[in-house]
Amino acid sequence: MNGQTIRSAVFIASMAGLYLSAAMLIPAGLDFYFGNPDWQVFAISAFVVGSICLASAAANRGVMAPFSKRLGFLVVNLLWLTLSITGAIPFYLSSLGLDMADALFESVSAVTTTGATVISGLDNAPPGLLLWRSLLQWMGGIGIVALGLLVLPFLKVGGFSVFRMESSDTAEKPLARFAAFIQAFFAIYIGLTVACTVLYSLLGMSQLDALNHAMTTIATGGFSTHDASFGAFQSPALIWTATFFMAVAGLPFSVMILFAVRGRLDALRDPQILAYAGILLVLSITIALSLRLGQGEGFGMALTHAAFNVVSIVTTTGFASSDYTLWGPLPVALFFMATFLGGCSGSTAGGIKAYRLVIIASSIRSGLLRLIYPNSVRPVRYGNIVVEPDMQRTVFLFVCAYFGVWALGSVALAATGLDIETAISGSITALANVGPGIGPVIGPAGNFASLGDPAKMILVFLMLLGRLEILAVLVLLVPGFWLD
Repeated sequence: MNGQTIRSAVFIASMAGLYLSAAMLIPAGLDFYFGNPDWQVFAISAFVVGSICLASAAANRGVMAPFSKRLGFLVVNLLWLTLSITGAIPFYLSSLGLDMADALFESVSAVTTTGATVISGLDNAPPGLLLWRSLLQWMGGIGIVALGLLVLPFLKVGGFSVFRMESSDTAEKPLARFAAFIQAFFAIYIGLTVACTVLYSLLGMSQLDALNHAMTTIATGGFSTHDASFGAFQSPALIWTATFFMAVAGLPFSVMILFAVRGRLDALRDPQILAYAGILLVLSITIALSLRLGQGEGFGMALTHAAFNVVSIVTTTGFASSDYTLWGPLPVALFFMATFLGGCSGSTAGGIKAYRLVIIASSIRSGLLRLIYPNSVRPVRYGNIVVEPDMQRTVFLFVCAYFGVWALGSVALAATGLDIETAISGSITALANVGPGIGPVIGPAGNFASLGDPAKMILVFLMLLGRLEILAVLVLLVPGFWLD
């Protein structure tokens, strides 16, 4: 790999760090307004990060290397590392007294919109720090959508054809002009955040709670301003509002742009949307019936909590309205299964994602039919589109890598001394960027504070792997990537 490629990647990452340093002034202003001394932490962090990133950008400026797959992979990894490390500085310097491992864990969890936390006492935490956590997740959500729609498709990790599939069943790009696409995306992302903030506020949240929860809802991140997460709000109206916005945030933004800007109703027929909606509906009703029959809960309230927590897990948001690990074996098993699934491609959600599930299901059906009719031609389809062999291989490569990394992560966590339940669920919840795991330690009623530093660093790596679609990180481990 030539030096120009590396310098170009460092320049782009430095500029991202510079923007992040400017964003630190927002929580600094909030803490200053409330008279909290932590405003100095954000001011100092902004100055230090801004100075370093500005010097790095100046040292590496010049003619940009032509965009290539190598530059793309390098930029993606450097961007998330830069945002994670710089985002950790205010956590480390804050009055909470976090060590570097905890600060990095919290920052990575925020930037990757995972939502796992090591902080207890959120109800009394400084307002600027709470806003910083939410702001990191909100900005991380923007980066995730851009990554999924504009970068990874070019790198063939998600596949360019998938970008076309999720846009319409006529295989067209969502908008002809890149600038128009970006403008429409920001309008929808910000518009959803504002609408969610207003509704949360009208339904009883304080203005600060409403803003924080709206940002982490639309980013499907799940950071809350309360230790009890959404359990601190016992309003069914609030719970259903959050359920709606989480479900919307799990949809592909390219389809939302087509629908909102061009009025393309046919865009809503995207097969992954149908699969996504079907999964949410079946799981919600099944768990609600289990609560009704097993614990005597009224069906209305059972459905309210079941739908909220199902949507939260499937979209990898990670909010919890109650400790669903106490609902019985069937709900716990279904929630654990839901951890793997994820929302739609091109959304802020993590996980395997619905479009891959559709392609896998079509591949299995095609394979079974060929066993019955060996001489027949049974193409794998995504709706009306024939999925090319390269795309099929990419999907199966990702899924194999996904389960392989989950298994290795589980073993590594168990080697640090964690019980098997915590190790297995912790590995998948980090890899899928969900947040809460299963069990008393890292379940919806707990957090990750009690884990040792080695376990936290393993989880940090898994969160980054999952957010960058695994293959975009593993490719850097191939020696040939660094050779000219």
